[in-house]
Amino acid sequence: MSAIQYLKNDDGIIILTLDSPNQSANTMNGDFRVALENIVSKLKSETSITGIIFRSAKKTFFAGGDLDELIQARPEDATPFFEMVQKMKTEFRYIETLGVPVVAALNGTALGGGWEIALGCHARIALNDPKTKFGLPEVTLGLLPGGGGIVRMVRLLGLQNAFPFLMEGKQFGVDKAKSLGLIQDTAETPEELMDKAIAWVKAHPPSTKASQQPFDVKGYKIPGGDPKTPAVAQMLAIAPAMLRDKTKGCYPAPEAIMAAAVEGAQVDVDTALTIESRYFTYLATGQISKNMIGTFWHGLNAIKAGASRSKDVAKWQATKVGVLGAGMMGAGIAYSTAIKGIPVVLKDISIENAEKGKAYSQKLLDKKVSQGRMTAEKREQVLSLITATAFAEDLKGCDLIIEAVFENQELKAKVTQEAEAFLAEGGVMASNTSTLPITGLAKASKDQANFIGLHFFSPVDKMQLVEIIKGKNTSAETLAKAYDYVQQIGKTPIVVNDSRGFFTSRVFGTFVQEGLRLLHEGVHPARIEMAALKAGMPVGPLAIQDEVALTLSEHVANETRKALQAEGKDLPRSGADDVIQTMIHEFGRKGKAAGAGFYDYPESGKKQLWEGLSHWKKEIDISEQEMIDRFLFVQSLDTLRCYEENVLESVIDANIGSIFGIGFAPWTGGAIQFLNQYGLEQALQRANQLEAKYGERFKAPQLLIQSLPSGQIH
Repeated sequence: MSAIQYLKNDDGIIILTLDSPNQSANTMNGDFRVALENIVSKLKSETSITGIIFRSAKKTFFAGGDLDELIQARPEDATPFFEMVQKMKTEFRYIETLGVPVVAALNGTALGGGWEIALGCHARIALNDPKTKFGLPEVTLGLLPGGGGIVRMVRLLGLQNAFPFLMEGKQFGVDKAKSLGLIQDTAETPEELMDKAIAWVKAHPPSTKASQQPFDVKGYKIPGGDPKTPAVAQMLAIAPAMLRDKTKGCYPAPEAIMAAAVEGAQVDVDTALTIESRYFTYLATGQISKNMIGTFWHGLNAIKAGASRSKDVAKWQATKVGVLGAGMMGAGIAYSTAIKGIPVVLKDISIENAEKGKAYSQKLLDKKVSQGRMTAEKREQVLSLITATAFAEDLKGCDLIIEAVFENQELKAKVTQEAEAFLAEGGVMASNTSTLPITGLAKASKDQANFIGLHFFSPVDKMQLVEIIKGKNTSAETLAKAYDYVQQIGKTPIVVNDSRGFFTSRVFGTFVQEGLRLLHEGVHPARIEMAALKAGMPVGPLAIQDEVALTLSEHVANETRKALQAEGKDLPRSGADDVIQTMIHEFGRKGKAAGAGFYDYPESGKKQLWEGLSHWKKEIDISEQEMIDRFLFVQSLDTLRCYEENVLESVIDANIGSIFGIGFAPWTGGAIQFLNQYGLEQALQRANQLEAKYGERFKAPQLLIQSLPSGQIH
């Protein structure tokens, strides 16, 4: 069956139905390209065409490019890849300039290549559905819209208005599309949608202005002006520097989009399309897009499909959730649960504390209402789902209880035993801990099989990842229920086995400590922070350490040292420990919450690095690239150790967890993908160099050496 079905009705209108075979959604794959070529051949032999309508036989209009194909494109494939893209665009351009009205009947979401097909039409009529999304999100996968999206969006909206949709991948709904003039009409039913599309064709006869794109009409000017217009030229003079400050040079896609947009706006449409194809080929055959597609598309989809979930357990939904502790974490968990329609009991030692925790949800919901993103009625509905209490009896009937109290084993044991008395039969008891081993915490539980770790990240309402920690005796059914709950509240689960610090806290610590070690070695603190940003980390290690609090890091290190000594092991002191100790006990600087840490926090104005850090200043010769390598390798090698030690069970969880949990450079595709894309032979060589110079933390895990023959860590 063809991916595009061809029908000419009695009015001479060609109806092209997009229906990719053997797929639930339409994509620009090989079948589609063959079908498009055949369609153009048929159109060339047709006479008396009055118009063309694109419609879809799927639930959505069109999903976009075929990412399975795109991830295969290599630098050596650049010429045939470019020619393939150009051929497809030439065929669309033929339809666009045929001289008859062309309409897109959008029955649902059209993203990426789907929106580019729609833009290639003279009119777009959409089904009026609030769930429908339009846009060009290619930049989020390290790509650019290569099917004419840049050229047409710039010509229809103007450079400045098009940039957020192109360079940030902003998606938008039907109402926004109408306000932008990108949708000409809407329909309430699929039948009305086709009726309106046909009516639009009939109302706009061939060989008139309405049967052309506005930008193909002689004398058309780009809204806001072209790059030579003074106001636009002024904006473009500073835009590249602002963009580089944002990307730190790690992401070529936004820069390529800006270049293609600006260069394309100065030439005719066909030349602009060629320019766009060249930049698209450069990105598609490069490594960064492969890293990002592999993780942000294939990896996230695998997790959504339950990659790390117990396979033979029926799907489950939490019906009533208890949260113990109404501090920042507990309040955030309560909000994230209630916003998804699940009743929550938020318990603390006093009703005042519990109400204060509930007020956090009120604040977040009030903001949504003030921004017009939620009705006042919906806000009250969500708030009514949160019961603030100081009484354990109110937990009765909860099928999931999450304790989120202070990181103290005795306290956690006490609240667990108090709450479990009211847990529904077969319910799950979970601990939101970031460092304490789950198997040890589970000893306080009446049924260790039903006990699990749910490590949320702060702030919970914004952070998407939840690290699920299996204790030694956690059952497969409990794991499945925890996985289902995390997805039920719209977050992304990864699964790890029990160990001190689990995966995210352990590896996150290596990044922060590397920054402190560099400071101890005498590197200027501003250079340390900038090297981390240029590595692709969202925040520098000194700024993050201030957020975490130096006292907490000292406490965790002391507790870890005690636990290891009890096992007959040792945790040697490092330069990082010395820096923490000096900052707290000599300088009295404990972090942001205490008002002073590695940074000063003036009441008015931006934070600034504390001048007293010159205490560690020495004349040291270290390149920025050496620091970048230290940041990336110390984390990726320890992630690989977690995998080797079975703390992690999959490369997917390692890559997703490292990016969404610890902020590991997204351009790499994740901590293990960083090693894969670096080249395992080269990664081993670099690890050996770093180990020889800086110590055992850079020692290559055996798994890296074992993976050399295959060239990939799987």
